[in-house]
Amino acid sequence: MVENKHLIEAFWRQYLATLPAGETLPSMTSAWSFGDSPRLANELVGLVLAGLKTATCGALWEYEAEGEPVQQVGQLSVVLDGAGRPMCVVETAEVEIRPYNQVDAQFASEEGEGDRSLAHWREAHRRFFTRTLPLIGREFSEDMLLVCERFRVIYPELH
Repeated sequence: MVENKHLIEAFWRQYLATLPAGETLPSMTSAWSFGDSPRLANELVGLVLAGLKTATCGALWEYEAEGEPVQQVGQLSVVLDGAGRPMCVVETAEVEIRPYNQVDAQFASEEGEGDRSLAHWREAHRRFFTRTLPLIGREFSEDMLLVCERFRVIYPELH
């Protein structure tokens, strides 16, 4: 996403310009996209912008392999589309680490994908992790730890 760094910074400045004068300006924690392909990134950010997706998860192993810290409540991130273009700013509202097999129907629904059922969530995420974890030398398991994050879009405002 280095080639889009200037777009991300400009988008962040646009967001900062919407804040009240005199307010302490927040820092951007990161810029990222959902999924493992441009198609999936576009699909999922579309769900966010439609107000359907307010949660996401990733394997804790992926954070460790990439040396990335787990998001903290209150951190702000720019979410990118499949081409690396900034689409929105989200604020992390909740972070919980839990095993894959303990993700509940409420969280699955908040992920906003498919029919929003737990059954769909389990199948889609099993396929995703079966595809991506071997890239870091891991394999999917029912008790693998996930970083489960709830977030809210703070820019642009969704209507």
